[in-house]
Amino acid sequence: MAEPLKILILGANGRLGKTLCQQWAGTPHEITGLGRTDLDLTQIDQIFDQLTSIPFDVLINTAGLTSVDGCETRRLEASLSNAEAPGLMAAFCQRHQRRFIHLSSDYVFAGDVPSLRHENDPTHPCNAYGESKLAGELATLSACRNALVLRVSWLFGRDKESFPDMILRTACEQDTVTAVNDKWSSPSYADDLASWILTLIDSHPNANGVFHLCNQGATNWQNYAQETLNIAHRLGYPLRTRQVVGHSMHGFAPFVATRPPYTALATDKFTALTGIRPRTWQDALQAYLTAKREV
Repeated sequence: MAEPLKILILGANGRLGKTLCQQWAGTPHEITGLGRTDLDLTQIDQIFDQLTSIPFDVLINTAGLTSVDGCETRRLEASLSNAEAPGLMAAFCQRHQRRFIHLSSDYVFAGDVPSLRHENDPTHPCNAYGESKLAGELATLSACRNALVLRVSWLFGRDKESFPDMILRTACEQDTVTAVNDKWSSPSYADDLASWILTLIDSHPNANGVFHLCNQGATNWQNYAQETLNIAHRLGYPLRTRQVVGHSMHGFAPFVATRPPYTALATDKFTALTGIRPRTWQDALQAYLTAKREV
């Protein structure tokens, strides 16, 4: 058993941050979660003082501006929250010999190559969100030698509505469900991420650099949505439709920012380190929808 640690989680009201707090509550570790009202990442001049006031061994940053379209119109906030603040946290952890784990995104890739992306593949974001997340990665790794950057993609899970929840709600309320069919990535189940990150903390204290964490496999939004309805039908959800109609993301009115077409992530590096092979996104989705149905 690893020695109990004081773990500080930023973004504790977000989907992943909240899951980490809940999943790790039963471990020997002492978990403290802070939301935006506790520590506002745009107030970068206050970050050092606020971190100084809280005892911790490990700092996990799941916070930031995650609205892809919002980052296009709120570029200063995106830069402060997603780039400058992580760099300052990393510098604090380097100075005080604390461990820093920063969550990043598949949107650091251009998405113009239809194959799984590895950690050392060239990055070239195509929107402000991706640019700010890549800047955060670089600032983190520059400021803290032992920092761990975890890229995740298409996060889903409990507490806050995610893509499968939206699809399921629409299918129960309406006769037509549509989803984009030319954007691909790898879904990531928040409960699985919590387990994998805890393994990195407990069993691999010296792990550093960039790792990809997601469930196995690549899919587009239409297939992701269709699998959601297939599983939901088997579980007895009261669906009004069981088919998903596909459409292109090009010219899709709700999108403000350009989206990278293909950013599915390879997790071989994580498996080589830990021996853990993430389950498929289909199996993870089945587990999530089953648990949701039983609530």
